[in-house]
Amino acid sequence: MTRPAIRVVLADDERMVRTALRAILSAEPGIEVVGEAATGAEAVSVARELRPDVVLMDVRMPGTDGIRATERILTGSGGAPRIVVVTTFENDSYVYEALRAGASGFLLKRADAETLVQAVRLVARTDTLLFPAALRDLAAVRARRAPAPPAWVSRLTGRESETLRLLADGLTNAELARRLGVGPATVKSHVAAVLAKTGTRDRTQAVIAAYEAGFLNGG
Repeated sequence: MTRPAIRVVLADDERMVRTALRAILSAEPGIEVVGEAATGAEAVSVARELRPDVVLMDVRMPGTDGIRATERILTGSGGAPRIVVVTTFENDSYVYEALRAGASGFLLKRADAETLVQAVRLVARTDTLLFPAALRDLAAVRARRAPAPPAWVSRLTGRESETLRLLADGLTNAELARRLGVGPATVKSHVAAVLAKTGTRDRTQAVIAAYEAGFLNGG
């Protein structure tokens, strides 16, 4: 059975950027650009109306910026899209705040076409972390380290702690199963427990929480 196309919305205040992104993505089989927005407020409206799989979100837009737009799109919606923020600078504080707000990852505007397409397919089809090394570098600069480890750190079991560290390395469920020596159902159970205990909605937010708790990188 043929998979349905990945439906994408482009949110950027520069028409030329949206045109370039549309040209790249529309040329790819299995990807359909279904809408565009020039402001954060428009992005919220278009995302709610069209219910895309992925939103490529500029973080610096007039009025409602990409951070607030991300929060509004993801709040109270069980079928919310995956959001990838697009930025000029990898150490942009806006990007980190967007990730904390629920974005699944980020891309640089100078990324090549192959990287762009790979990112869209990855966030739409899998739960793995988007570019884990880039997230680690960003967290090293921007993470708001807690004065003391939050309570959830001590509530993790040994296997859950190991799972969280492997999530930060960007492992897929299949890779987690092989590394941990367990079946797919057990992996899903471990990941679900990590998300529940960290109080996060997906892997990206769990990893950010781990950096801010000092749980990763010898924190």
